Amino acid sequence: MPKRSDLKKIMLIGSGPIIIGQACEFDYSGTQACKALLEEGYEVVLVNSNPATIMTDTDFADRTYIEPITPEIVGKIIERERPDALLPTIGGQTGLNIAISLHEMGILQKFGVELIGASFEAIQKAEDRNLFRKAMEKLGLTVPRSGYIRSLEEALLVIPDIGYPAIIRPSFTLGGTGAGVAYNREEFEEAIRWALDASPKRTVLVEQSVIGWKEFELEVMRDLADNVVVVCSIENLDPMGVHTGDSITVAPAQTLTDKEYQIMRNAALRIIREIGVDTGGSNIQFAVHPETGEMVIIEMNPRVSRSSALASKATGFPIAKIAAKLAVGYTLDEIRNDITRETPASFEPTIDYVVTKIPRFTFEKFPQTEDVLGTQMKSVGEVMAIGRTFKESLQKAIRSLETGVYGFEEMIPPTIPPNPAARRKTITEKLRKPNSLRLYYIGEAFRDGWTVSEIQECTGIDPWFLENIRQIIAMEGEIRAKAEAFRKEAATLPAAFGPFLRRMKANGFSDRRLSKLLGVGEDDVRRIRYAAGVRAVFKRVDTCGAEFEAHTPYLYSTYERENEGNPTDRKKVVILGGGPNRIGQGIEFDYCCVHGVFALREEGFETIMVNCNPETVSTDYDSSDRLYFEPLTKEDVLAIIEEEKPVGVIVQFGGQTPLKLAVPLEKEGVRILGTSPESIDRAEDRERFAEMLNLLGLAQPPNGIARSTPDAVAIAARIGYPVLLRPSYVLGGRAMEIVHDEEGLRRYLTEAVSASEAKPVLVDRFLEDAIEIDVDAISDGETVVVGGIMEHIEEAGVHSGDSACSLPPHSISRETIDEITRQTKALASELSVIGLMNVQFAIQRGKIFILEVNPRASRTIPFVSKAIGVPLAKLAAKVMAGRKLADLGFTSEVVPDHVCVKEAVFPFIKFPDVDTLLGPEMKSTGEVMGIDRTFGTAFAKAQIAAGMILPRSGKVFVSVRDEDKEGILAAAERLKRCGFSFVATRGTAAFLTAHGIPCDTVRKVNEGRPHVADLIRNGEIALVINTPLGAQSKADSYYIRRASLVYNVPYFTTLAAARAVSLAISDLIADDLSVRSLQEYHGTPPTEATGAR
Repeated sequence: MPKRSDLKKIMLIGSGPIIIGQACEFDYSGTQACKALLEEGYEVVLVNSNPATIMTDTDFADRTYIEPITPEIVGKIIERERPDALLPTIGGQTGLNIAISLHEMGILQKFGVELIGASFEAIQKAEDRNLFRKAMEKLGLTVPRSGYIRSLEEALLVIPDIGYPAIIRPSFTLGGTGAGVAYNREEFEEAIRWALDASPKRTVLVEQSVIGWKEFELEVMRDLADNVVVVCSIENLDPMGVHTGDSITVAPAQTLTDKEYQIMRNAALRIIREIGVDTGGSNIQFAVHPETGEMVIIEMNPRVSRSSALASKATGFPIAKIAAKLAVGYTLDEIRNDITRETPASFEPTIDYVVTKIPRFTFEKFPQTEDVLGTQMKSVGEVMAIGRTFKESLQKAIRSLETGVYGFEEMIPPTIPPNPAARRKTITEKLRKPNSLRLYYIGEAFRDGWTVSEIQECTGIDPWFLENIRQIIAMEGEIRAKAEAFRKEAATLPAAFGPFLRRMKANGFSDRRLSKLLGVGEDDVRRIRYAAGVRAVFKRVDTCGAEFEAHTPYLYSTYERENEGNPTDRKKVVILGGGPNRIGQGIEFDYCCVHGVFALREEGFETIMVNCNPETVSTDYDSSDRLYFEPLTKEDVLAIIEEEKPVGVIVQFGGQTPLKLAVPLEKEGVRILGTSPESIDRAEDRERFAEMLNLLGLAQPPNGIARSTPDAVAIAARIGYPVLLRPSYVLGGRAMEIVHDEEGLRRYLTEAVSASEAKPVLVDRFLEDAIEIDVDAISDGETVVVGGIMEHIEEAGVHSGDSACSLPPHSISRETIDEITRQTKALASELSVIGLMNVQFAIQRGKIFILEVNPRASRTIPFVSKAIGVPLAKLAAKVMAGRKLADLGFTSEVVPDHVCVKEAVFPFIKFPDVDTLLGPEMKSTGEVMGIDRTFGTAFAKAQIAAGMILPRSGKVFVSVRDEDKEGILAAAERLKRCGFSFVATRGTAAFLTAHGIPCDTVRKVNEGRPHVADLIRNGEIALVINTPLGAQSKADSYYIRRASLVYNVPYFTTLAAARAVSLAISDLIADDLSVRSLQEYHGTPPTEATGAR
């Protein structure tokens, strides 16, 4: 069937900020859907609160609304835009939940908006566990025994039938939020309370446990003519009991017999038809009993899911793009496969390689949380690797993670004398409880002579996977046995070691791991390997097992004889991506990489992308001219550069990942485009940085570099406490801490980081009560233009990635802004910056200090670009390719006449026992943006978008330290005028009452009951303002913050944020929120899709 001509305007709902369980795979799918619909000539309206994704650039829709994704606001946009249809299946769980709310509120019916992609009934049938179970029973398929409950009493009635252990899952949540496992009644009651709070509809499913069963997923697509294809099968290496987003997964499935696979495939086809997903992708999860082979259906997502991104990248089959085209009436046989250009989309992909995905965890950011994996998702990102065998792809995935691990590294340091009993105990514990390092402990177990069946008994992992890992460990033994001969003879007789090296490389061993096992340098291994003629070749991902020619070069490396790379002789640039998402390095850097690709293509270069993150737009096969899905290590990048021979490499877009490779690549003779590695080093090396600031006459906080504990103590005594401590060369504030006395300093140096010659610790005077400013600028080597000046709402000391900020600044003087601009330009000129630069300033009592300078794209580039309507990353790529800003028409700063506020989004609810206080170490996973005419309204929108629903009336709880009491008055008076009443702890209550603000007194948590946390739990408090001082007070008020978080009461822990929220609430009460598109703010007409082929 041809596309529908009765639809003119289609609205898409994005997935909002990056959170655990809903990361940038939905930006990838949403971007694909926007491009596909624009390509078909539809008018596209997009709603998404996330500024960091390329999807919210004005090029990807005719109307882009960066507004909070709530039913009320989306309803206003529908009323304003009057779309014909709404596509809710590409915005993750957020998009689905909003579509359901809009339907239930009658808004879709009122404005005649049709749901396309999946009907309301199909969404309900797949999402509502009861309806889903009935549908499966109708098909004669088994689902685990289960019951729905809405209260603890109901839960206790259903549990006898289900039995322990029981799985508890709240409905309509994402990434397993609130899910848990209960082995006894006490755990069950606690889990039910937690889950009822987590579910937006207060309904929870209690389900029979299938922990330990094997887990599989099928990615399925269906069109209106009832054609169904299975795009990809995925097998989880970890058995049931670990959330699939936290599992290591492998495609295609490895351990099913053909008969078992056919039974599963037939079930999937019947399920998608029964649920009634008319068009688009669905993901169906199965569990299979490891002994009996019994199969049960776990769940179905009637939308594009996290696994859809993986399946798309694993097969080269663009699920989201095809889903969007099916939603507007096409059938699978009418859509051409872009890669082969011969086969239609109704051809099921065939793959002749193995894909492994490994999740990336950041437990080090939350030391209070135990590293244990369960049914609630905790990973913040993932990597994917492609190899000819499972062994090769697994070892490539391990080195893609960027955790300093290059293979099956030893996890337990050898003890003197050896203690085998203690070793066995540690290994057993690490195998029994799933955790982020379990894979490496399996390696340790094999080293100690454990058998496959012993490890299977501990982990429930299928013996096929374990046998492959055992063979890798056996090969390590073989490498060690050859080490002495290799050191003596390889340099003179490399060819003799050729077959040995080829076999090890084909099994995925990195040069780095080989060098460790052989006792030589990494560069020696590469030199000998090349001399022996052992080099990587490149194969193509072609969707069809090499049956047809592949036209889009989507490549991976392996060690075989035939090379399918066929590089061109055009002038080309390699852009290095950011690798896996993690806290501190997220999608903002991918945004910059994609802009770089589009800009260089416009400049006539062939663009080559290198990245290993399956969730992102940069690894879409049609973003760049050539895509290498490879680890971002020196070895893997050099192999690509030798194959392609580019004119240069761009390292300043992908965050710290490519920057770390700049100097090693330059030493190998690779040309780095943009700011030179020498300049980058001047900015990153603290001693050289201080020299430069002295030369320019600019101030920085008093500081020193400690190479030992006595050093640190002496420096702190000289510059005065409090001091900020951090290791040199870090991103996302890893292991940063503010200490107030010598005791705290010594504790940090023994527990967090030990100072040494090789790894010095930086000691800076911490500026209390300072305002922090972030500046993004662009330079072509001659002209420097400030992109944006952002004022942080939290005071200095909160990591810039975690602080809310406003552009333009809302409280500093014109003279200060001019002086900041002058200093920024002086720094960019001195460092000969070519491309982007970010500077962080602190203003303390009118004096300007420079905290740090990063001569690269920062995480605020997408936010600033959207606020000012200028694509900074795109301009920077052109400047690096030799263009001048004057020719590009950007020579002076753009100061918008609207206000944009960026707010961070945190994962605290996923980690029990973690305090929500912010500090110098970054903890946020994503961000949202509020945009409006005034600061108060923009801040309100940012808070609502981040999930803080601001109250318009009620009781405010205030508890502030003595030095903040004067400062809180303005905010309290404003809230009092808005009609709020107050309750406070003793000291604060007395102060407020004395200043004409009537206030009730409540006990602190340690003063007996009922205390403030009880009031929060009872729903009596509408807003919490709490600024703690010192360790004891932080511990006291921890319960207040944790209760606010769990019971979803808005809480603010700094004076500046309290002032901002009082402005926001008074603006909200005075005037209802209105919506406008980005195109209207910037006065740009609707555009054709750019960057799309």
